[in-house]
Amino acid sequence: MTPPADAAAAAPSPMVGPPSLPEVHRSVKVPNAGGFLRKLFAFMGPGYLVAVGYMDPGNWATALAGGSAFGYTLLAVALTSSLMAILLQALCARIGIATGRDLAQLCRERFPKPVSYPLWAFAEVAICATDLAELIGTAIALELLFGIPLIFGVMLTALDAFLILWLQNKGVRWLEALIFGFIVLIFGCFAVQIALSDPQWGAVLRGYIPSASIVTNQTQLYIAMGILGATVMPHNLYLHTAVVQSRDMGMDTGSKREAIRFASIDSTIALSLALLINSAILITAAATFHTSGNTNVAEIGEAYHLMSPLLGTGLAATLFAIALLLCGVNATVTATLAGQVVMEGFLRFRLTPVLRRLVTRLIAIIPAVVVTWMYGTSGTAQLLILSQVILSMQLPFAVIPLMMFASDKSRLGALAAPRWQVVLGWVTAAIIVVLNMKVLVDAAIGA
Repeated sequence: MTPPADAAAAAPSPMVGPPSLPEVHRSVKVPNAGGFLRKLFAFMGPGYLVAVGYMDPGNWATALAGGSAFGYTLLAVALTSSLMAILLQALCARIGIATGRDLAQLCRERFPKPVSYPLWAFAEVAICATDLAELIGTAIALELLFGIPLIFGVMLTALDAFLILWLQNKGVRWLEALIFGFIVLIFGCFAVQIALSDPQWGAVLRGYIPSASIVTNQTQLYIAMGILGATVMPHNLYLHTAVVQSRDMGMDTGSKREAIRFASIDSTIALSLALLINSAILITAAATFHTSGNTNVAEIGEAYHLMSPLLGTGLAATLFAIALLLCGVNATVTATLAGQVVMEGFLRFRLTPVLRRLVTRLIAIIPAVVVTWMYGTSGTAQLLILSQVILSMQLPFAVIPLMMFASDKSRLGALAAPRWQVVLGWVTAAIIVVLNMKVLVDAAIGA
């Protein structure tokens, strides 16, 4: 007798190899009874681990460059990118919960090796580009706050591997709580900065309306692609499909559907907070630098030193550097977890978190040290923006497989994504591909 479709969807996917992130897999209990808020609290946490990647130092470089050069115009890109991210992360939560597999595992199991291995390589490039932005941002923050020379700060960032080990040993709930606390502090820092910079709120609101110049102006488009790459980050798609499985939920269709709903609410709230922080960086840059005629501020260090004289207080600059350091540390944690998911999922090859972190960071340190040695702080801004454009170029190789799995009713059954999400998801993928192609064409013509 053929089981009904609902029963098929309720059955857990056959496990091929170990579960994703085995240290935390199904480690957080979900109450069977209780009200809406109690259950939502049980599912809150993974969204904030993901949101950290949407406010890392790479976002700072693109937001500073965009705000100082073009005022509030690129706020529309920040908003659009965040809406794309909210949709894509909700789809990640769906396939992670519905299949019991992360995106890397699904790619390995359902694509032939000539497809899955290049996808793994692209994912690793994206993680290295992310790590490059994080180590540069953290090193700059150490220099601004403590006077540590930039090149030594770059090398010191390799020690954060031990922070990762300590956090993972404490458990995923402790990790989520620390990340959330840092995000609240970052938000508080920028709330004060916006109050001090006193932006024109009418112009801010108009900035969220898309302008044709974003596409027609080659420089705006390049920075816009950097904002997109810094916001919708490829490694976060892999990470989210794994961390949602840390909840010990029921395996029947009803329980999974409920888990998808709560996980989507969690990520939506977290990414909305990330949007506010990213907007705050761009608004601060526009109100502080663009309006004062400083339209070429792309370096984080330059922004720090200009803030005190322009705003009349050193508090804004100090809070700016503290927020940058917190963002760098936060993003370090999630990038390491994402690297673990990608390597184990695609290759079934496991490294300890510390060793994985050291390998990735050493790869990223090489270009950072070379650029810092040759150009000093003047070269770090362009390297940061370039790293985010590279991330944008890697996006299609994560988004397209995600959409294929999320819309596959033959495998997800009753838990497949609704039609409106599928349509919007494929439209998002198409926009990303088209914009990437335009950037490449513009670069080729410019060359």
